[in-house]
Amino acid sequence: MSDKEPLITHLYTADPSAHAFNGKIYIYPSHDRETDIQDNDNGDQYDMNDYHVFSLDSLTGPVTDHGVVLKQEDVPWVSKQLWAPDAATKDGKYYLYFPARDKEGIFRCGVAVSDKPEGPFKPQENYIKGSYSIDPACFVDTDGSAYLYFGGLWGGQLQCWQKDGHFDSAWSGPQELTGKGVAAQGPRVAKMTNDMLEFAETPREALIVDEAGKPIQADDHQRRFFEAAWMHKYQDKYYFSYSTGDSHLLAYAVGDSPYGPFTQRGTILEPVVGWTTHHSIVEFEGRWYLFYHDSSLSGGKNHLRCVKAREIFYDEKGDIHI
Repeated sequence: MSDKEPLITHLYTADPSAHAFNGKIYIYPSHDRETDIQDNDNGDQYDMNDYHVFSLDSLTGPVTDHGVVLKQEDVPWVSKQLWAPDAATKDGKYYLYFPARDKEGIFRCGVAVSDKPEGPFKPQENYIKGSYSIDPACFVDTDGSAYLYFGGLWGGQLQCWQKDGHFDSAWSGPQELTGKGVAAQGPRVAKMTNDMLEFAETPREALIVDEAGKPIQADDHQRRFFEAAWMHKYQDKYYFSYSTGDSHLLAYAVGDSPYGPFTQRGTILEPVVGWTTHHSIVEFEGRWYLFYHDSSLSGGKNHLRCVKAREIFYDEKGDIHI
């Protein structure tokens, strides 16, 4: 496996959520497409409208494209922008979680269901009640409990949601809370119902703290959460990883509970070609892999990306290294 070469070259793909299902790796990415929309901080240039699923028998073998498994016109509540998805399995069913703008232009998270990891997926009629923002990532713990993590700043609208639960469009665009003594906005997490289709509770903030236990500050752009939530478990610890956004890093934090708090541990991946960084971490056949994207296939066009993978390692302290 070479981390220099894209895994998929016949399509532009990004935001790869990788999972080991039934002895294979399945990748659930977003599908970038050509557009004349100028780049902007709202992310309008990321004008994706369907999802493909890909599978690999090994990291050195060929990639199978299972075709379009869900498209925009299949989902009644969606107006546009099927952004970064994730998948999960429970009790023999497979679930595709995805963000998109509703008919009012507000990002919500939806879910679609299949009997097979490769789809096709049938969407629910409406988005998950109480969901908002982008980048849903579903984690199924060893006890069978499932949690959905989500949130993204700027175009992802996380900063638009006020503490009383209403959406304030005045905060849309490249805005976020900032200033001395202001804590960074954290991702959201909620436990799912047993059928994996709705929240079993009101979403809460998952706190990311420094080594002294104090919240990461909003102005600490090297460590603060921006988007691209991902959860995995290693040696009974919960590893929450994420993108720092405009500093272009993949960072991670570790906790003792799926709700956090998560203590910031460091950086997994330095900046790549292109603006965004979005990833997943998966164990396969006893080894751990980081899936991520860059814009090398398109010659550096920010909204036309490609999926790559590389092996990662843990030291005796549980820190991640490449």
